[in-house]
Amino acid sequence: MAGFAPRVQYLAGFRCPLGGLAAGKPRVLCRGAEIFVSTGSELVYVYDQEGNLLTAVFRFPGRVWHLELSALRGVLYVLCAQKGVYCVSLDRASRSVSQDDGDDSDKNDEDSEDGEPPCPVIPVDPDACILPDATLCAFVVLDDVLVTLAQGPAQWKVQLFRCHRPGEDARPPGQIGEVELSTSSPLAGSLGEPTAPRFLPVLCCVSPPGCSGLCGRMPGSGGFTLERALFGLLFGVDASFLESPVILCGLPDGQLCCVVLKTLVTSRLAPGDPKALVKILHHLEEPVVSIGALRTESSGENVEDTHPDCLVALGRHGRVLAVKASWDEAGDPVPELQEYRLPGPVLCAACGGGSRVYHSTPSDLCVVDLARGGAPQDPVQPDRGPGSLPSLLCPASVSVCSVVTLSVLSEVPEGGTRLLALSARGRLMTCSLDLSSEAPCPARATVVNTGQKIKELLSGIGTVSERVSSLKKAVDQRNRALVCLNEAMNVSCVLLASREGPRPISCTTATAWSRAQLQDVLTATCRLQNGSGFSLDRGWTWCVQVRPRSRASDPDSAGSAATYTIPVDRLGPGDQREVTLPLGPGEDGAPDLPVTVSCALHYSLREVVGGALAPPDSSEDPSSQGCPPDMLPEQDGVCLPLSEHTVDVLQCLRFPGLAAPPTQAPSPRSPAGDPVDTFLGARLGLGGEPAGPASLRAKFPPPSVATIKVSAGLLRAALGDGQPAGVSLGCATLQWLLAENSALDVVRARLLSSVRGVAPDGTDLHLVVREVTVTHLCAAGPMQAVEIQVESSSLASLCQAHHAVIGRLQVHGPAREVGVRWWEHGTVADRGCLRGCCGTILPPLCLCVFVSCR
Repeated sequence: MAGFAPRVQYLAGFRCPLGGLAAGKPRVLCRGAEIFVSTGSELVYVYDQEGNLLTAVFRFPGRVWHLELSALRGVLYVLCAQKGVYCVSLDRASRSVSQDDGDDSDKNDEDSEDGEPPCPVIPVDPDACILPDATLCAFVVLDDVLVTLAQGPAQWKVQLFRCHRPGEDARPPGQIGEVELSTSSPLAGSLGEPTAPRFLPVLCCVSPPGCSGLCGRMPGSGGFTLERALFGLLFGVDASFLESPVILCGLPDGQLCCVVLKTLVTSRLAPGDPKALVKILHHLEEPVVSIGALRTESSGENVEDTHPDCLVALGRHGRVLAVKASWDEAGDPVPELQEYRLPGPVLCAACGGGSRVYHSTPSDLCVVDLARGGAPQDPVQPDRGPGSLPSLLCPASVSVCSVVTLSVLSEVPEGGTRLLALSARGRLMTCSLDLSSEAPCPARATVVNTGQKIKELLSGIGTVSERVSSLKKAVDQRNRALVCLNEAMNVSCVLLASREGPRPISCTTATAWSRAQLQDVLTATCRLQNGSGFSLDRGWTWCVQVRPRSRASDPDSAGSAATYTIPVDRLGPGDQREVTLPLGPGEDGAPDLPVTVSCALHYSLREVVGGALAPPDSSEDPSSQGCPPDMLPEQDGVCLPLSEHTVDVLQCLRFPGLAAPPTQAPSPRSPAGDPVDTFLGARLGLGGEPAGPASLRAKFPPPSVATIKVSAGLLRAALGDGQPAGVSLGCATLQWLLAENSALDVVRARLLSSVRGVAPDGTDLHLVVREVTVTHLCAAGPMQAVEIQVESSSLASLCQAHHAVIGRLQVHGPAREVGVRWWEHGTVADRGCLRGCCGTILPPLCLCVFVSCR
């Protein structure tokens, strides 16, 4: 059905809470020219359509949940939340309004200030409550019988009461029947107290033709009559034979139950199984919003039964159940049940006198037609014969949104309808619909191709979903990259701002000897410690470079540096990471000293930002992962130096003789020594020619000696607090030279001024420090000096130790402020000879450090 333009007339506006009226509680009823409106508050408004004004406002003790009108009695039944059912005589109320016009002037002023037309407010006396019960959630009135639906601790309960006219009897109505309904969900709290349901149940009365139970009921008051065939199929032979009205209950859990009224009354006289009184017709699996009936077939020649032939129930989320009577091949009646799905959520619904169902959603008010002529034949399924329910519902838009309660006023012979509606903003309106211009449902060809179109739509939805997922993934990657870049910027600023003082992120290096594969190996242990308030996460790499010294004969030997990269996997504040690296052996089996160990942090922009800068569709092609090369600079990272440590021979000296007894340190072996070669060499030496003085001198040359003399005053000033009280300058100097050696504690404890150790290549090295007087260096006379003497049988070890001592003096000692002269038997020697261990250096070598004299 196509949409059409309704004629909407706004009648009045009522107060509503912030956010609008909630569906389920508001009600509208019509009696002639009077309209009764409840917005879910304590007020019930009476609006006169002829005068276009409010004539009265009833104020009840609680929030109003439901309204019922009885035309024969002329009364209004009202259900108040947590209170009960109230009965108000409309005739007596009209007389009280005319008498109290002058007395309620103050209330009129109060209401007019709120933006509503002035009208008298009639407080309802608590004595008007004919059935006080805090558990009531719905009710329906049939002549002198009041049927209620109460919320029990664990089940719903249907109760019947004999009610009286207002003013006839002050006694409460007497109960004449009761039965419990099964439920699939608990209804009360932990203490058994009833809680207000989120969705109110729906209660209505269904009667067979000729039954007097619905006489005098107003349209839209929750009762209707079904044709005999459908009534018998739904409710059984007993209900048809007794011609008894049936109570139909739509529960919030989706159950559709029925109870035959007369069997419920007689059950008190002949008790039996109460469960046999309740019949479950269907389960919508969602809260029932509305129950109604409509006529889908034209009367034609059969004028005996013009009652509705179809029962309709609507659920909260748009599920529709339609049941009508059909006939099989043998001519026996059989129920025809059809389920549909409409747009939801459904706020309210109403069935018209014809074959149309009106239902409201937050966005629109729609109309569907259940008549056979309103839907095309389904070419996929065989024709079910005349009078069958359509296989497809086509909603038509009325272009009115957010209607929270609805009532059908009248049906115009030309096919039009007048609806009475209340919007979520509290506006009362009438909608005049001209349905004669409705368009047919989709053509047969369109229905035939529905499956293909559904496939195309699902394919398009899948493509859009994949695209959205890809874009979301790209946005998440860029957000994570921005977070990582922010952390990297903070870490860089912290490190660059602390170049002079101690760094919050530091790297220290310590050397040690270890035994591996039958040989001694010199290792360096580097410890990275994060003392800042930031974390080193993805993208950070810890780089450690081990660079041996360059030889004078091979200036390019520094290119043999080894660089180790250690990924930093989330180094939080206060955490530390440690790595141990080998420092040798070199070509000759011994470490090439000195060795420079440099530590730095490298941040890879390509690893962190590369994925974020990649196109969103790059995941489809594995070869296109990563960002384009022109999006990043040539240097795709940031390098932050941390420390540089030089490992020299003084740090690697071992002193077996200094081991504390009774634990005797094993004598270190040569790194290149092999037990088999040592054994064979010893056996050959025993069988060789005798060793004379000349051969011994050739095999074992005298040790080489290097002497360094430093001014005692300058050295004492350079040591400063490093020289403890009572310790000679020679002992303090030796401790200063061995400050990074593991034997420092023993040297300090014994106050040694000379030690004999083993160099990394396995040769002995003797280190002696003594105080001397130098007389030939300064014209002012003799001066006190400290002589550092290095003695070794290996010229390479001698040069390495000599270089280490000179390095200490140049970096930390007094050589930064004094002049340096080199002597070799009275001639100036080449520095490269000592640094590169090349050429012939004859002992004794002497370096004197002295104060420059001008």
